[in-house]
Amino acid sequence: MSKNDSLKSTLAVSLNNYLDAGAIVAGSSGITLWQKYLGLTEMHLGWLNALSANAMGAAIGAIIGGFLADRFGRKFIFTYNLLVYMLGVLIIMFAMNFPMLITGFLITGISVGIGVPASWTYISESSEVHNRGRNICISQMSWGIGPMLILFFGMLFAPGGYLYEPVESLAHALIGAEASQAAVEVFSSRVVFFTLFVVAFVAWNLQRQLKENAEFEANKGEANRGIVDNIKMLFTNRVAVKSVAFLATIYLTWNLVASVMGFFMPHVYETAGGLSNEAANMLSCISWVFVVVTTFIISFFVDKVAHRLFYVFGLAAALTAWILVIGGSVTSIAGIWVFTILWGINNGSSVQVFYALWGSELFPAKFRAGAQGLMFFIVRGLSAVWGLVFTFIYGENGEGFTVAAYCMVALLLISLVVGVIGAPNTRGKSLQQITKERYGA
Repeated sequence: MSKNDSLKSTLAVSLNNYLDAGAIVAGSSGITLWQKYLGLTEMHLGWLNALSANAMGAAIGAIIGGFLADRFGRKFIFTYNLLVYMLGVLIIMFAMNFPMLITGFLITGISVGIGVPASWTYISESSEVHNRGRNICISQMSWGIGPMLILFFGMLFAPGGYLYEPVESLAHALIGAEASQAAVEVFSSRVVFFTLFVVAFVAWNLQRQLKENAEFEANKGEANRGIVDNIKMLFTNRVAVKSVAFLATIYLTWNLVASVMGFFMPHVYETAGGLSNEAANMLSCISWVFVVVTTFIISFFVDKVAHRLFYVFGLAAALTAWILVIGGSVTSIAGIWVFTILWGINNGSSVQVFYALWGSELFPAKFRAGAQGLMFFIVRGLSAVWGLVFTFIYGENGEGFTVAAYCMVALLLISLVVGVIGAPNTRGKSLQQITKERYGA
């Protein structure tokens, strides 16, 4: 694949990251509105987080999608998966009760999980040796642009926002002039999800035109051994098991923090920081601007500089942010701004960048996507449980936020230490070379 083709395919496939993060943040940006409309409790919010693209929904999809991508090809996933995503988004758009809402969140989450292992694997396999890290960063930028735009839309369409008046008119036209204020206001969230539907439709049309990459075709015979056989191979190879343990540990401990913030960040700003829904979405949006800018800068150097440097840099920003929270700074405007900027820098140089990069490098093609799907299942599944636990620690009005912050710091420290010790030396090597060095001929 030529350099231009590699970049084009990376951009097309990276839209999955936009849709992944966008689905999480679309839910979080309007969660207070859905809470008022449907009379949801904090427990309801915990279940929405647990079964969404943020956690269990994606976990279920990943374990299925990873091994399907190894069995039938990466293009197979791109041809059909986003149809499932669009179905889930449509259900959310027309949700009239909690069962409809949570069903839409679950279906959308499953689609996100199916797409993630195939996407990261395809980008890595389609990249040149000295651009693999850059292309993964482009994918990460899409992961940042999604929430940035979704939160921007949420801010514009939210009650009091610049474009709320047309949303209000649309709501009255569809549900009547006598509709409750909560029923009208939640239409801003419905419109935000509609933007995800449009992007998913565009992405589906681009991705189904992609060609299967050469590395999968070359290993097609071994991939056809079947899903069960590939699972056995993964768990009976000591090198593969060690790689799974390393990657799952660094990604899990970081993602337990990131998943909570991805879904609850605006809610935290509103309850602990005392901000309005519009202001909370604005600050969250600004945080994602720093994600995109940080990742953009790193993309120029990630294939030239030791990966450990950027790995430590991102986690140092995250730890500093949560240490400030423990000091009580999140209750002041200045403290909220510092926290927002630091958390944005962390996400730009995040563990997820290196998990995506190393996860596609440390396994042979025959079960590369399957291994990533397994790890994603472990991480997002446990994140679902943690999301429910977090609601108890945090409390109805943020009274347990400091205790939650101590938990976050402990998790981030584990990710930092394990990552620094186990970071592989794969920079500048082809996937075939890495596989031969780790697994032999």
